[in-house]
Amino acid sequence: MVDPADGNDQLKMINREISLHHGGCRHKLYKDERTAPGMNESRSQRVTIQLKMWARALCLLSFASLGVESKINRKSIVQQYNLKLNQSNPYSPVQVGNGNFAFGVDITGLQTFLPHNTLSSWGWHNSTTNQTPADYTGVDWWTHGRLVNYAQPNPEEKDISQWMIANPHRINLGRVGLWFGGIAGGNVTEELLNGREQVLDLWEGIISSTFFIHGSEVRVTTVASPETDTVAVEISSSLVRTAGLGVFFDFPYATGKNKFDAPFVGLFNATSNHTTTDEYRNRGATITHTLDATTYVADIAWEGYARLSRLHSDEHKYILAASQNSEQLSFTVTYAPRAVNMSCTPETVKQKAQTWWAAYWSTGAFLSLPSASNSSADELQRRTVLSQYLLAVNGAGKDPAQESGLVNNGWYGKFHMEMVFWHLAHWMFWDKWDLYDRSIGVYKRFLPSSFDRAEKQGYEGARIGKMSDPSGRSAPGEINSLLIWQQPHPMYFAEMEYRSFPNAKTLEKWDDILIGVADFMASYAFWNSTTNRYDLGPPMYPVSENTKPNDTINPTFELAYWRFGLDVASKWQVRQNKSVPESWIHVHDNLAPFPTEEDAYVTYEGIPDMWTTPEYTEDHPGILGIYGKDSHTRTACET
Repeated sequence: MVDPADGNDQLKMINREISLHHGGCRHKLYKDERTAPGMNESRSQRVTIQLKMWARALCLLSFASLGVESKINRKSIVQQYNLKLNQSNPYSPVQVGNGNFAFGVDITGLQTFLPHNTLSSWGWHNSTTNQTPADYTGVDWWTHGRLVNYAQPNPEEKDISQWMIANPHRINLGRVGLWFGGIAGGNVTEELLNGREQVLDLWEGIISSTFFIHGSEVRVTTVASPETDTVAVEISSSLVRTAGLGVFFDFPYATGKNKFDAPFVGLFNATSNHTTTDEYRNRGATITHTLDATTYVADIAWEGYARLSRLHSDEHKYILAASQNSEQLSFTVTYAPRAVNMSCTPETVKQKAQTWWAAYWSTGAFLSLPSASNSSADELQRRTVLSQYLLAVNGAGKDPAQESGLVNNGWYGKFHMEMVFWHLAHWMFWDKWDLYDRSIGVYKRFLPSSFDRAEKQGYEGARIGKMSDPSGRSAPGEINSLLIWQQPHPMYFAEMEYRSFPNAKTLEKWDDILIGVADFMASYAFWNSTTNRYDLGPPMYPVSENTKPNDTINPTFELAYWRFGLDVASKWQVRQNKSVPESWIHVHDNLAPFPTEEDAYVTYEGIPDMWTTPEYTEDHPGILGIYGKDSHTRTACET
């Protein structure tokens, strides 16, 4: 147990050390730190001290989730960093959401002036084509004396190759914004709004937006349900009664033409390419949106007397306006793959959101830094709080997050299996296993397609893909098909789970996955009869993705991670009193050594002039990743 005050003093000391020693240096890893140029004993000791200081800082994180929790006022710390804005940002929308669904807004609390996105885990679309995936054959590469087929764009099959890359793509479910009717001649811009204020209450997950137009105040409250893909909105203004202030709902088409749809997703002017139909009921309506073979619904429910009507028959825009007796317009809109039976009110959604977010912040680990007396600590605290909010909104779904979360589309909205480590591992350290569990099942779900991928390439076991959609299919691409560092990720997750839950359930959960992946890893390694060692590659891309695949052999990071993965898989069998496959042991014990140049580790065996070639040292810092994978490596910093 550490007293919080003592902890703050230690963090201040750590911060001073970081300020003194953290500079713009390129990190170079040596087999033995004593062999590093210019590294005398005192400098070596300083580097070791720096690492220990970082370790102490990380250890202090755990104290917040132990007995000192009652001494931390989590709510006041979180709300200290409530987001406060007075203008819209096209690239950084304020969001509400639940991990599977996110709704981005502009300064009005809706998508009035900027068509920010409404994205989900389930909303995907395939463009029409007169070909099928069966028409795609991939590309053969010579791999250790045999032809192996890789999922890469085939120059002789350009159309279906590109279709396989771009489809399916994630869709923008719809836009919801304020409808100003005849106010200001129907030509209202953000610049016409006075007194703009917007606050995101992080503790409650609620956005409150206020502004004035023509002297009248407008207040908008926006919140998302933690349970369904629902946005609840409350609008209060005399303009609702006197000027017909209302809300519009609009639905875009999706094309998959852009690898990166940012900041906005979808086409709102391609109205003839898709259809919307509506079905009305008392105080509600269901709009069915059809884009080629994709169909979903937007269920709108409102309180009091209001009317929803289609603006023009050849468009997909609907207007919701209250009666002239009310100064408030409250409604919910729920997006779903099929018709839903919704009965929640805006107040119910709000209460559920408040309960969920309070529980989110109140449980698990928590970081409390001396922000009042240290500007660096304040900035670290701010980033920690805001990132945890964004992760809960964008990265806690049934699938791992795409690289841009649910803000916009990157890589057609697909997620990357090598990035799953970064997108999920943090939940374990914050002790938020319920959110981790939402996505981690992707390995079990993708196991059949991983087995199929390995079999088609002539390997044993299960080969995990890279740029993926929810079906488990990996999009064609040279890097996509030749990257391998995603393979041992399940071993890392499994081992971390076992340390927290060392029981038969954990062993059973991961057993089939680890066996399948380890069988592939052992099969992938190639026995070099000249060196009497197992080689990794070629062809392959290392974690840095910046080398020539046919030249890349025995990359340092992948060799370390391969050993780690096979070691964990072997321990997994021992824990279940099962025998360890001989192939796993033989590959683990006979992998090629880490490649070096002048006694410093390099990206791969035989890479020319790595440490003096900028393009080799300015990409993903893969070599730093071996620290901790191999206890014999040490870091040195050259300035």
